Amino acid sequence: MSAAAPIAALGRATLGMLAAVGRIALFAGAVVSHLFRPPFYPRELLTALIQIGWLSLPVVGLTAIFTGGALALQIYAGGARFSAEAVVPSIVAIGMTRELGPVLGGLMVAARVASSIAAEIGTMKVTEQIDALVTLSTNPLKYLAVPRVLAATLAVPILVAVGDSIGIAGGWLVGVNRLDFNSATYIKNTTDFLEVWDVGSGLVKGAAFGFIVALMGCYHGMNSGRGAQGVGRATKSAVVAASVLILAANYLLTEVFFTS
Repeated sequence: MSAAAPIAALGRATLGMLAAVGRIALFAGAVVSHLFRPPFYPRELLTALIQIGWLSLPVVGLTAIFTGGALALQIYAGGARFSAEAVVPSIVAIGMTRELGPVLGGLMVAARVASSIAAEIGTMKVTEQIDALVTLSTNPLKYLAVPRVLAATLAVPILVAVGDSIGIAGGWLVGVNRLDFNSATYIKNTTDFLEVWDVGSGLVKGAAFGFIVALMGCYHGMNSGRGAQGVGRATKSAVVAASVLILAANYLLTEVFFTS
């Protein structure tokens, strides 16, 4: 093996990664361009809204309530070292709305929705249903990807808002029943320190995360390999890619909101 072999391998990996980023960017551009052009498929959009939004509510709610309760306990434990236990309500509210609510909600939706979309579309490709759509003069991107991406972009902010409320309620339950906070004082501290932009920034993140989740599910599903193994790899790749991109987008959006 020559001395240049590791460098060549690194170069091939880098070029492959850049090519993948380019393909995803072109796919995202095509999806966005089709959002505003007929034909539209309202039935597919409604079905996607139910599957992505309504059916994801239990897992997001359970995640939020336990996260809010654990967050209250951790902040109380840390604040007690500095005699600052009173900050628990405000920090729980701000932490849930600005960071934990959107991120954990996005990751839960990614685990549930990105895998489902990739598996569904990948199976359609394997069974040649996508080829049948083309035969019927139906654009697969327009019929399969656009409604799902639009539905996720609209539904995930709503899930984040519900998750924020449940998470704050979880912190309140723990604060009142476990940490001996006065209920009225806890609620007052929460409302006094929580600002509109704290909630708004989380909702913006939710929309971005929903777009990423559905985009990754559709992209990897449409580029699935043949056979059961190909669908399995597409499902795994969709969840991993969506999760990593959510965390990266969260940092970028936080940086933008922090400097704005």
